[in-house]
Amino acid sequence: MTREDGFACVLALALLVPGSRPESAAPAPSADTGDSDLLQQLQQVHDLDAASMARVREVFAGSSRIGQGNPAVTRHPTTPQECQARIAAAGASYEQPQWDRLCGARYMAPLFDPAREKAEAATACIDRFEFPNVPCAYPVVWVKAREAAQLCEAVGKRLCDAHEWEGACAGKLEPPDYRFDLARGRERGSAVAAMKAAHNRARAADKAWSYGPAYRAGVCAASSVKSPGCGGGEWGNCGSNTFPAGSFPECHSALGVFDLNGNAAEHMNLPLDESQMASRGSRTLGVTEMKGSWFIFDRYRAHEDWCRWRAPFWHGSRVMDAGSHDNYHLGFRCCKTLP
Repeated sequence: MTREDGFACVLALALLVPGSRPESAAPAPSADTGDSDLLQQLQQVHDLDAASMARVREVFAGSSRIGQGNPAVTRHPTTPQECQARIAAAGASYEQPQWDRLCGARYMAPLFDPAREKAEAATACIDRFEFPNVPCAYPVVWVKAREAAQLCEAVGKRLCDAHEWEGACAGKLEPPDYRFDLARGRERGSAVAAMKAAHNRARAADKAWSYGPAYRAGVCAASSVKSPGCGGGEWGNCGSNTFPAGSFPECHSALGVFDLNGNAAEHMNLPLDESQMASRGSRTLGVTEMKGSWFIFDRYRAHEDWCRWRAPFWHGSRVMDAGSHDNYHLGFRCCKTLP
């Protein structure tokens, strides 16, 4: 990455926080999909120390696929430089120094209920962009749920619980609403099915997307295409044809979190009992939950993707299982518990 690239503009959410303005510039993402550039950018933007980076590199070294997609077949619709130009043309900026101070980390948003409390009351924050949580960087994909949890821990954060992601998307964090009573005495798949059905029935009446009450094509990073010959998700045939994070300035929630719909689907933790809640300190965690949608949804809506919808137990496992699922359109973002 050149020094000139390093001082290219990144953006802030001026529309959501009146008076916000850029205070410093993050390095522009490189168009190269190699891990070296990605990890250098991760360290520089988030000011990670050597120990943190050693843990991050260890996770990457343990996988032959984790990264920003198979470069042999991936064809990103736009470049990081085009992303920067698009956001600049919208008159936006993604710097939020007050949120950086509150969350103790860059590019995070506090999770709270704006109807009854202020951001300062938040007890957790969530990444505003998909990992590596850098505006105009391509999301990290081909990552197992276990690796996502390990990477979040390496950078001083944790994997989000499902209700936290849902609150970030809906613009209002609500108390946990897991029906643990329906999981008792059941095997995992049956427990998830029972909890999911009850939850989705209860929330269907207020379904909404991060940007509003109805699905809208063209608002989020959902107009890309699958690679020719991509069938069930093969490494050699399926490109991670994602957009740079934050490419669509309107694709954010009322809490200022981007790309919850479109771009990459995201690993989250679904607890089956209270002892598995990441938000309450669990490191054993529950089972895998896929949140959001991915980069072809304007062309093919493969499943529901409203904010509080919970998915079936697709490719289900415990989050921390070594064989947890990965694929070309599945990434993650992290949360952080505040002191």
